[in-house]
Amino acid sequence: MRNIKNEGMAFRTQIKELVLDFLRSTEECRPEGVGMAQATIFRECGLDWEDQPKASSSQQQFWLVALLYVLEKEGSVQRDPVSKKWRLK
Repeated sequence: MRNIKNEGMAFRTQIKELVLDFLRSTEECRPEGVGMAQATIFRECGLDWEDQPKASSSQQQFWLVALLYVLEKEGSVQRDPVSKKWRLK
């Protein structure tokens, strides 16, 4: 029998690594870079399902916001207080 919750947790780990790999491979997201808006990170990682009824692209990003704050808490990324853009720490 499938354990959906465990599969979801594994998926979260995979997405976390996908986002970190993207940030590492992008010049502007490196520690000395200018950073990138969360919407751009979301779309560039292929996570946007495009506008859907009652689920616009911008609404779909909320879970990515949580992921970025988890990565910040873990010390992997930082958000520029002025530009609000994210980059590696």
